[in-house]
Parts: sequence; C-alpha cells; structure tokens
Amino acid sequence: MSPEVFVDVLRDALFLVILLVSAIILPSLFVGLLVAVFQAATSINEQTLSFLPRLIVTLLSLIFGGHWLTQTIMEFTHELFLSIPTVVG
Repeated sequence: MSPEVFVDVLRDALFLVILLVSAIILPSLFVGLLVAVFQAATSINEQTLSFLPRLIVTLLSLIFGGHWLTQTIMEFTHELFLSIPTVVG
C-alpha cells in the first residue's frame, strides 16, 4: 500500500469532478456572456434577463447530460471498488 496509489485515486477523482462540473457550468457561462453583451449593447439592466437564460441552459444541460454524468460516476465508482484489492493487498 503505497502513497502513490492514493495520489492516483485522488487525482482521478478531482479530474472527474472538474469534468462533470464543467459540463454543467460552461454552457451557462457562455449564455451568461451572450446575455451580458446583449444587455450592454441595449442598455437593459433587468436582473431576470440575465438569470433566467442561464437557469434554463443549466437545467437543459442537466437533462440532456444527466445520463452521461451518472454513467461516468458509476464507472468511476466501479473501477474504484475493483481497485480495492490492489490498494489493500
């Protein structure tokens, strides 16, 4: 049981978290940027105009990417459980 094994597991887990979070956040970021440019160009300062499109895009990314997100987490968990004998013994 070496520390390198734990570092590898932690690195893979952090990479997975970054990947899954970016799949949800990046579309919302781009839509927020487009809405901000539109608001700056038209001088409209309505708060709901910036919040509602980002909320809708975030929910749509969860709806359409939910299966992939869940499958990715399940595969990582399965690989983690399969690596238990390597870590322990």
